[in-house]
Amino acid sequence: MTEPRYVVGIDLGTTHTALAYVDAEDGVARVLDIPQATGRGELDARALLPSFYLVPPEGEGPLPLPWDPQRGFAVGAHARTRGAELPTRVVSSAKSWLCHPTIDRRAAVLPPGAAEIEKISPVEASFRYLEHLAESWDHVIARGEPSLALAQQDVVLTVPASFDATARELTAEAAMAAGLERLTLLEEPQAALYSWLASKGDAWRKELTVGDLLLVVDVGGGTTDFSAIAVVDRGGELGLVRVAVGDHILLGGDNMDLAVAYAVRAKLAKEGRELDAWQAAALTHAARRAKEELLSSERAAVTVVIPGRGAKLLGGAVRCELSREELTAILVDGFFPVVDAGARPVARTRAALTQLGLPYASDAAVTRHLAAFLARQVDATEGLGEFPRAGGLLAPTAILFNGGVMASPQLRERLVSVLSGWLTQAGLPAPRVLSGAELDLAVARGAATYGFVRRGAGVRIRGGTARSYYVGIEGAAPAIPGLEPPIVALCVAPFGMEEGTLATLPDEELGLVVGEAVRFRFFTSSSRRGDAAGASFDVGASVELDELPPIELVLPAEGRREGEVVPVRLSARVTEVGTLKLEAVPTHPRVPDERFEVELNVRTSAELRRRDRSRHDAHCRRVRARRRPRAARDPRDPAADRRGARRAARVVAVVSLRAARRRSDRSARARAGLTLRVRRVRAAARGRDRGSSDHLGEELA
Repeated sequence: MTEPRYVVGIDLGTTHTALAYVDAEDGVARVLDIPQATGRGELDARALLPSFYLVPPEGEGPLPLPWDPQRGFAVGAHARTRGAELPTRVVSSAKSWLCHPTIDRRAAVLPPGAAEIEKISPVEASFRYLEHLAESWDHVIARGEPSLALAQQDVVLTVPASFDATARELTAEAAMAAGLERLTLLEEPQAALYSWLASKGDAWRKELTVGDLLLVVDVGGGTTDFSAIAVVDRGGELGLVRVAVGDHILLGGDNMDLAVAYAVRAKLAKEGRELDAWQAAALTHAARRAKEELLSSERAAVTVVIPGRGAKLLGGAVRCELSREELTAILVDGFFPVVDAGARPVARTRAALTQLGLPYASDAAVTRHLAAFLARQVDATEGLGEFPRAGGLLAPTAILFNGGVMASPQLRERLVSVLSGWLTQAGLPAPRVLSGAELDLAVARGAATYGFVRRGAGVRIRGGTARSYYVGIEGAAPAIPGLEPPIVALCVAPFGMEEGTLATLPDEELGLVVGEAVRFRFFTSSSRRGDAAGASFDVGASVELDELPPIELVLPAEGRREGEVVPVRLSARVTEVGTLKLEAVPTHPRVPDERFEVELNVRTSAELRRRDRSRHDAHCRRVRARRRPRAARDPRDPAADRRGARRAARVVAVVSLRAARRRSDRSARARAGLTLRVRRVRAAARGRDRGSSDHLGEELA
């Protein structure tokens, strides 16, 4: 099969989205200037597409684009500009909402507090940005040639390194909805390094040597990501191995915008001027604009303008001056304070009742989060050679900055100063800063470069999964009132497991509960790097595990009793988009080649709202044609009502066979967030009616 001509890299950012591409004919990475509305009746092509979505008031008319003269909404610069004027009509920070663990991320929740427009989900907002990229590409590059359409190219889409499998799959789902089926996901810090490597050519080997430990500091609009990459000797050649990834920290430019907004509001309050709720929402957008104007210029001060409403739109505007000194104090001292190496993020007690919003980090100090990361990953380089340590910290020898926040020289200098202080106290030299990074476009360029490297051109960073993954197994215990049976975590995907590879688990026989509502419990860890596939331990004894929301479903019984425990053996595979697939093979199959495939997935039966998108609908029909019908609410399915009536899962899905006879009848409240796709694979049954239970879980995004 002929490879596509282009490899495309997409940085789907919290505040900006960018697209770069490599033409296989010359191997050069280029950035696409994206056509977008910049005002009413104004159109411009820019390298960055602001990640904002606007539904204008009725009566304003369409917002035409070259490929859609009647477009009823706007994505990009115009949407962002009107955020201060129409805060309840503009969606922003969709990427941050996409990784919100306690909400249904396919539910229409954006923009928060909006009553004037139909809300959309974080997934749909992400789809809208990717859709705009696809349309722009087809208009500028493909120009009517079907083989050059973006849907026909190899696409590398970046995600934060700290994104778990849920957020990764949601991102992939949005891309698939935009027609991007030739898809690979890549961690943003790795993309930034690929961009730097490409910019240096072979000269990068003079700046990095064996024994170097590179710290990638990626502070973007929504998240702070830390990654550590070791430079090793691979048979006389320099090799790069990603050895550590930080936890997911919802801390970035959005937090800084809020901090600036609070400071401005406090100044206004001292002057006796109060803002209503609508103006407070508009203030955040105005503060963002003021912050960026000061950071991108030499101006000593800017005026923050908060518009009025209705007839007071102009006359009722509130103005407040923000100086460079005030901004520096807020950002540098507030988010990058000077702390010692033993500092750790401060956790605060949350109120019992909170407003629906993003779960921002409780501590805004990036430097304290960095200290915690280096301490937690102090053993990350074990077995790779001689790498220095700074007491109880991992000791970087070089730093690569990424993310729009780190474009500020003051912030970079402060972080380097703090880290240098920790290292010099341990008798180590200060880290050197790798130069030449293009922060706003590095991730998109690096993603395109990585896609080209996968075709065999250039050095590749090794690393695999950024976490270890575990499935919870109910252990053997007598039924005791008030005592839950112990849960054992079984490692199914060890740290560093390469995408596309299979992990063979030990031959321990486990039981899979079929025919009744059950819960799958999954855990992850970014620090238990020594666990091999098949390793197990008591969940209660470990403080290094993070549990994903439990997943409830009914596994098809087909010829077995409801609640029967089927002896199975497990194997696991990590796909290239970061999903985890478990395969359970019955030890005594009822039919030849009987097995259950269970994929950690986030696709639900709810569909994205698709307005005015016939191309979308056509894509969905193509996908439906390749999948079996859903059965969750199929009136032909006699078991559908019975399954829907079960309000809570009663048992853990995977149990020890010794525990099978001792399971008590327990109930647990299921939390929303993930579902599982379950496919019962039977080669002999493909040609005849499979029955309702075979359709279970075949959901379409």
